[in-house]
Amino acid sequence: MGASRKGKFSRRWCVLSDGVLSYYENERAVTPNGEIRASEIVCLAVPLPDTHGFEHTFEVYTEGERLYLFGLESMEQAHEWVKCIAKAFVPPLAEDLLARDFERLGRLPYKAGLSLQRAQEGWFALSGSELRAVFPEGPCEEPLQLRKLQELSIQGDSENQVLVLVERRRTLYIQGERRLDFMGWLGAIQKAAASMGDTLSEQQLGDSDIPVIVYRCVDYITQCGLTSEGIYRKCGQTSKTQRLLESLRQDARSVHLKEGEQHVDDVSSALKRFLRDLPDGLFTRAQRLAWLEASEIEDEEEKVSRYRELLVRLPPVNRATVKALISHLYCVQCFSDTNQMNVHNLAIVFGPTLFQTDGQDYKAGRVVEDLINHYVVVFSVDEEELRKQREEITAIVKMRVAGTASGTQHAGDFICTVYLEEKKAETEQHVKIPASMTAEELTLEILDRRNVGIREKDYWTCFEVNDREEAERPLHFAEKVLPILHGLGTDSHLVVKKHQAMEAMLLYLASRVSDTKHGMMKFREDRSLLGLGLPSGGFHDRYFILNSSCLRLYKEVRSHRPEKEWPVKSLKVYLGVKKKLRPPTCWGFTVVHETEKHEKQQWYLCCDTQMELREWFATFLFVQHDGLVWPSEPSRVSRAVPEVRLGSVSLIPLRGSENEMRRSVAAFTADPLSLLRNV
Repeated sequence: MGASRKGKFSRRWCVLSDGVLSYYENERAVTPNGEIRASEIVCLAVPLPDTHGFEHTFEVYTEGERLYLFGLESMEQAHEWVKCIAKAFVPPLAEDLLARDFERLGRLPYKAGLSLQRAQEGWFALSGSELRAVFPEGPCEEPLQLRKLQELSIQGDSENQVLVLVERRRTLYIQGERRLDFMGWLGAIQKAAASMGDTLSEQQLGDSDIPVIVYRCVDYITQCGLTSEGIYRKCGQTSKTQRLLESLRQDARSVHLKEGEQHVDDVSSALKRFLRDLPDGLFTRAQRLAWLEASEIEDEEEKVSRYRELLVRLPPVNRATVKALISHLYCVQCFSDTNQMNVHNLAIVFGPTLFQTDGQDYKAGRVVEDLINHYVVVFSVDEEELRKQREEITAIVKMRVAGTASGTQHAGDFICTVYLEEKKAETEQHVKIPASMTAEELTLEILDRRNVGIREKDYWTCFEVNDREEAERPLHFAEKVLPILHGLGTDSHLVVKKHQAMEAMLLYLASRVSDTKHGMMKFREDRSLLGLGLPSGGFHDRYFILNSSCLRLYKEVRSHRPEKEWPVKSLKVYLGVKKKLRPPTCWGFTVVHETEKHEKQQWYLCCDTQMELREWFATFLFVQHDGLVWPSEPSRVSRAVPEVRLGSVSLIPLRGSENEMRRSVAAFTADPLSLLRNV
């Protein structure tokens, strides 16, 4: 085969034997022209055909910063050589990486998980848009889906570059120790993480399988355009729309839309153009006619059922995108008093866009109108999801209204005082809280400001502290901060400190055999008299059972029927019981339950030992958050302020006068289901 070290191929006779790849002048030569030991190989790459002048080539990188090119005319022979060389230099630990074809395979220094103090060497294989990895301390990792990365960036200077890959709760740092093969990896990973084509499934995707390009546009419109008159009906400037769409198609992940730099009509036009230009369409060519025919079913219940059937048949990315888009349009029409875009007007715009018609077929618009009107039923949106959406929107709206009235609020952010370790003037930090900020992100922001390093087994957490109740609640790392701030009383504050019990709780959760918890505790109910907050009664022994759905209280162990039962996900559990209640032990917690009518019930529980308290509290966290009590991978401490988002739709920095804003959100905050009464 042809071999090259400096870009020009020469025909050589090659032999792979005993871990050494030797190349000779010809098959009769006794002494090799050169050799490559398998132990020196750090990377094996398979470029696209004709990349180097030969139809089929592969590249071998060595520790000495050398690149060897080999070329063959036969694809089968090239594949066989690649397979044999890979087996020769990949250790048994990483043999699983050889089960699939790859574009790039090798070892690289990395940092990940809790071991960020020093770099280790891991084995990596790039296959399509997946980066598979094997680390010394464990089996093959779950592949990184490169087109679903939340972040792909390069840090450090030209001499010490680090490739940072952030996916969901995982952060991986790949170090550029050997520049030659690192640059090859960098280019290959960047290419694999980019959009691969024009179809939805080939785009950069978010966690929910929604294209980042759709996320970006929907987020921006929700942030800056929900109250813009004629949103989506008005067209942006053609040249600006085209430039924006090109940038988004090239690398939507790196495009950050900012108010003042992009006009809402340019962004809305870019989104419509993207959806109209999809080769297969959002509803796919194969199913498009079925959707249009469904719109003509006269019986509403039968029609909605048909829509649900068709939704299931869509490819996963299409299905997720349809839901995200209709969810967004549902929010847009909630502000039709201000933006003049009711359900019918939105359907007129998006019917031809999504079904790629000339606007003459009324059925396209009817489908969109039906999906918005029956949004909750068609997409199986439960009341809990709507409630959270309503609470977060209500929080941001109230803060925007307050900011407008005082003239101090800007861009939808809220300024909050957070303390580090304890409530003292010298520890307070004033932080701008975007709508999408989580408790984990707030914690890291505070630690960043004070240059506090995170060491292994440092469980830094943000606590909600209630001074009046003498209780505190560690916020779950994924919990949104803004709704909590909205509900904080004058006797409450936020403090970032170490969660001293977290390690013990995690050990307990890892060792237990059941997802339920049961046992005796001291119980006292808070029966407020005439709203004066005067509790009555004392503590009594009661038997409790906590499972994934509810907390049940029994008078005694032998009781068959519970005296009380509460849905577990509607409970807020605080550590501590106020002293004036004279708790029988110092290991107690306060439980708050908010009913569907927004009425609050409160009671107190006490355990006999500190370990019992930790076990109960750990189980509460486990069942309330589906088993994810602590992030499996630590997030990076240094980060930009996250963009403003609310679940699958963005939050709303509203414009206009205080009265206009109140009118705009009145219907939605009062009753988000008001438009769905005919379902």
